[in-house]
Amino acid sequence: MKILYAIQGTGNGHVSRAREIIPLLQQYGDLDILISGTQADVKLTQEVKYQLHGFSFIFGKRGGVDHYKTWLNMNLPRFIKDMKTVPLKEYNLIVNDFEPVTAWACKKQGLESVSLSHQAAFKSKKVPRPKTIDWGKIILSHYAPTTHHIGFHFEKYDDFIYTPVIRSEIRNLKSTNLGHYTVYLPAIDDRHLVKILKQIPSIRWEVFSKHTKTTYNDGNVFVEPVNNEKFNQSMASCEGLFTGGGFEGPAEALFLGKKLLVAPMRFQYEQQCNAYALKQLGLPVIWGSNKNWLPILKEFVSNPQEHQFNFPDETAAIIDKMVKSFAR
Repeated sequence: MKILYAIQGTGNGHVSRAREIIPLLQQYGDLDILISGTQADVKLTQEVKYQLHGFSFIFGKRGGVDHYKTWLNMNLPRFIKDMKTVPLKEYNLIVNDFEPVTAWACKKQGLESVSLSHQAAFKSKKVPRPKTIDWGKIILSHYAPTTHHIGFHFEKYDDFIYTPVIRSEIRNLKSTNLGHYTVYLPAIDDRHLVKILKQIPSIRWEVFSKHTKTTYNDGNVFVEPVNNEKFNQSMASCEGLFTGGGFEGPAEALFLGKKLLVAPMRFQYEQQCNAYALKQLGLPVIWGSNKNWLPILKEFVSNPQEHQFNFPDETAAIIDKMVKSFAR
């Protein structure tokens, strides 16, 4: 059997999840990997057969998407050309993690494909959403259309939704508490973060930033470029994680039993939905309307959080069911 696994390359969550799923897919046949997008810091160890430009949202430095750079980065003629590049009809199973090029190519060619992603969960009306009108809802619905859906979320809101895929490297970590707080906010400049975090001098803040190439510290704030292994170790030994409204990062922190505070990116509908779901589960959120972060941060570091999430390791069973159900 020939399998194509198409992965979204914007952000680290998709690639991180793929590192867990790829070895499982390889047990069922010959696997080819495709990635489109340009914003991931985490890399795969396996060979990528197709590296496409795709459509990527470019992170800004002020808490949101940089719309201008995103627009400049888009290349519709190349997107259409790339749709014709991959010989999709050669594959018995096409698995898609929010990857638009192959999703639209499959749609145009009338081929079945399976979305295996967090975004697939939003096909269910039972998934929590803020009651606002947002153009991002349209993008989320039509960005990477597929014929079948397997979703992941913080809870099993529907019969095709499972709890998060927690990487083995995270499951195998020993969770300790050295008292520091780990910070990962890719859409915010680290210099801006330092100004805020320094105002709580009793806490050691370990910031991982997409916007610096050098390691430095300013008082009690320690900043370094994004590094997967160092970030994992920092999170495993921290008291809490302060991060964006992505999915995998918060899920891993909750799995490790860490305190969690999220600040979803502005103009990013999926992150707003994730933050809304976490708020429903009792976790604190810094919304775009919160101009003064300091009181929320002080409350976050001062007060304990009592939560217990059960994210069982069922990825192998999910992959087995998917292959048996949708391979042709």
